Amino acid sequence: MRFWLLLLCFSVSISAQPRRAYQYRADLKAQVERIWGLGTDRSLFAAQLHQESSWRPQAKSPWAEGLAQFTPDTADWINRLDSELAALRDVYNPKWAIRALVFYDKFLWDRFDWAHADSRWAFTLASYNGGAGWISRERKGLECDNTYWWCCVELNCIRSEAACKENRNYPRKVLSLQSLYTGF
Repeated sequence: MRFWLLLLCFSVSISAQPRRAYQYRADLKAQVERIWGLGTDRSLFAAQLHQESSWRPQAKSPWAEGLAQFTPDTADWINRLDSELAALRDVYNPKWAIRALVFYDKFLWDRFDWAHADSRWAFTLASYNGGAGWISRERKGLECDNTYWWCCVELNCIRSEAACKENRNYPRKVLSLQSLYTGF
């Protein structure tokens, strides 16, 4: 009985990964190792791509496009920071999108070196989703320890209700998807 239960749990987690994710696995591995270093766990980046577009390179939302869902302004800005991205210049190119996501996550991660260890990814992911400027403004004037995301900053949002809901749920969604990509 345990064997069948284990098999069922395993097949559910595998089937939750879009099959199209596997065609981008090598590119994701190469970019994560290049930007973050050898041996870096790729599961969070895979979960983020899953959340952003379900691994669909032609994905579009009202504000963003491509596998990594970059807005036009952020895509233009990041192209100026990285010559490899500038050479590709195409949000619909999966190689561009994967590199841009990994590069931008590293840029944001480095910016939040002051954050409490348990909160650093939450700050990074929320900034990816809604902009680092908003997170900085929302941290100001808080009476709690603003190096913590989960018990302080997450509770303070100065944007529209819809923007707050989207941005505050984003880190949880990505982190909850991460286990689907263990060993990816």
